[in-house]
Amino acid sequence: MAMMKEIIRSRNLLLVVLIPLLLLPLPLLHPSSEASCAYVLIVTAVYWVSEAVPLGAAALVPAFLYPLFGVMKSSEVAAEYFKNTTLLLMGVICVAASVEKWNLHKRIALRMVMMAGAKPGMLLLCFMCCTTVLSMWLSNTSTTAMVMPIVEAVLQELVNAEEEHEVISTAGSTITEENKPIDLSEKHGQPSLELIFINEDATTTDFNSLMHSKAQILVLPPKPSELGLTTKYRYQTRHDHMVCKCLSLSISYAATIGGLTTIIGTSTSLIFLEHFNNHYPKAEVVNFGTWFLFSFPISLIMLVLTWFWMHWLFLGCNFKETCSVSKKKKTKREEMSERRIQEEYKKLGNVSYPEMVTGFFFILMTLLWFTREPGFVPGWSSFFEKKGYRTDATVSVFLGFLLFLIPAKKPCFGRREKGDSEKSTDINTLDPIITWKDFQKTMPWEIVVLVGGGYALAAGCKTSGLSTWIGRQMLSFSSLPYWAVTLLACILVSLITEFVSNPATITIFLPILCSMSETLLINPLYTLIPVTMCISFAVMLPVGNPPNAIVFSYGHCQIKDMVKAGLGVNLIGLAVVMVAINTWGIRLFQLNTFPEWAAVSNITNQT
Repeated sequence: MAMMKEIIRSRNLLLVVLIPLLLLPLPLLHPSSEASCAYVLIVTAVYWVSEAVPLGAAALVPAFLYPLFGVMKSSEVAAEYFKNTTLLLMGVICVAASVEKWNLHKRIALRMVMMAGAKPGMLLLCFMCCTTVLSMWLSNTSTTAMVMPIVEAVLQELVNAEEEHEVISTAGSTITEENKPIDLSEKHGQPSLELIFINEDATTTDFNSLMHSKAQILVLPPKPSELGLTTKYRYQTRHDHMVCKCLSLSISYAATIGGLTTIIGTSTSLIFLEHFNNHYPKAEVVNFGTWFLFSFPISLIMLVLTWFWMHWLFLGCNFKETCSVSKKKKTKREEMSERRIQEEYKKLGNVSYPEMVTGFFFILMTLLWFTREPGFVPGWSSFFEKKGYRTDATVSVFLGFLLFLIPAKKPCFGRREKGDSEKSTDINTLDPIITWKDFQKTMPWEIVVLVGGGYALAAGCKTSGLSTWIGRQMLSFSSLPYWAVTLLACILVSLITEFVSNPATITIFLPILCSMSETLLINPLYTLIPVTMCISFAVMLPVGNPPNAIVFSYGHCQIKDMVKAGLGVNLIGLAVVMVAINTWGIRLFQLNTFPEWAAVSNITNQT
């Protein structure tokens, strides 16, 4: 028995050692580049799926196995680990670090909630809209970690406040005291609004370790078990419990929806973009603008449908009562909740100089991305003689670089206002808006290495001819309609990504789907874009992605609640994406023809 326990504890080490040994006959019995590449691909994939080693460490496997088996030269593999997308991510992280450092995101969130009021339906819609907007530019994990403490503070006010028309009588007072739920804030204070941010797409294992580390602590409300409470005593009514479930789960879903909207919203879309540009260098089709034009309607439709779904599932169909904005119909608890939000907003004070600079850079970066090559009119890149030298990364890195130079203290030029002197006492005159430490805390280096490992695997598949071999095996799907092939691929990745991390899933499937599309003469974007989006729909289990784990750790919902609500969101997302790719997606990306850039790549692979 003791030996079994020791084996279970050492299962990761055993997996790391045994998998390469068990698969070793593949390249030894079939000494070819394809077999060697398949060996490296399978070993890396197993490491990613099992998380026996950190994702970043597993991504380094091709760096030493490809040269050892003669698939690629070491210098060629090394070149795959740092691409244009890495620079794009670094520039975006500079702006994101400034947003988080100066609490601009918290100001936006609280302001939007103040506009909605405390009615459950409107509160749900407002929090979802706020989370979606923030998640377009910040990582899904950081957005969820930022919004959830604010949601929890509002929920505590809703749960613990007394009803406006409570019946008070001498006979009933004893009963009221006996049945009154224990106020969580009496012994433990108000829920903390301290916000600690975690890199996006960290694994659930990494997230759990971060919760107990001294370096980064995510402040969460105490669990019912720690308080000696059962779930039924935490809420005054079943309706309160449903409101807590609904608001908590909606934050994770809204963060996922927001991440779909921009090409920088999630690491999966960044991995897709770099793989696509690397595999099809002559395809100048996908950029920030075209992705936004395609995905923004999807996010908008999904947001509305998800709001209806969550409202119907947890709050019922009484939209008139839960979404009323009339001040006359507000209860005492709703007024107290609004007062708490206003107090938190007042603590932020007036908009500071660093917030204004960050907001300006935020808007400027978006505008420059949109206007670089809009497609329907010449963009600002056409003013330069040489074309193709400037990308979205050029803009983000330039603006990110400026944030290291601009001082965080507003220049007074010999004139100082009263408020500024009090606010800037803690800011050194020469301190920039962000420092390298701020950047380091926010930069997800593991994702950078993971993405690089994916590029290395894809390059090996192409060089060795494995991708061509896989494509030939897909000829059995030629009898199916194109939309059915895409639908099957989307369903497959939606199921797998519930148990495997999003970056690992897309890194494994991208080379396979490219080969399949070229073999079946389908426009590669017709399968790659829907699959990239569907991989983000890991919303049914706490292990699906870090935002799910964060929401689940607050204790308002159980796994069965996540499965039930997440299944609906998954189906909504799948349906909307399939409709989008077969309607405006066809016109936007010219998906009804097999493009020349894909045909050239196919000929290159075959030769």
